[in-house]
Amino acid sequence: MALAKFLKTIKNKEMPFIKVYIHCVWSTKNRIPYLDSIELRQKVWQHIRENAIQKGIFIDFINGYSDHCHCLISLGVDQNIQKVMQLIKGESSFWINKSELTKEKFEWQDEYFAVSVSESVVGKVRDYIKNQEIHHSKKTFQEEYDEFILKYGFKKINK
Repeated sequence: MALAKFLKTIKNKEMPFIKVYIHCVWSTKNRIPYLDSIELRQKVWQHIRENAIQKGIFIDFINGYSDHCHCLISLGVDQNIQKVMQLIKGESSFWINKSELTKEKFEWQDEYFAVSVSESVVGKVRDYIKNQEIHHSKKTFQEEYDEFILKYGFKKINK
């Protein structure tokens, strides 16, 4: 469904064919569990998806938990990770606050995690993102974050 909408918005544009999947993860400011119900999360994920279509950003899959979001994105020819993250996070936090969906002022954390995804494992990444509710009944976002840092060989930089 999302792909059909996206393709309709770019139908008359001539462009190269590119498929670059990126798994992005970002948290709420200070990991505060602002997104404290499934209904609220679904509303936010749906809004992010709809806004992304308007901006020409293809979100393959999105889900998350009370304090973070996972998003599988396919980058377009003229897109980069930093700009896509800025557009998604900035607009969604503005919308959440304007719509008064949280009791306190909502903010996303500035930093994010992004890693490329081989097409051969896109299905596994989708399943991982889809099962966030179950996943986080067993482990915290901090534990998940630490695993990502180790798994992908990122080094923490203390500022």
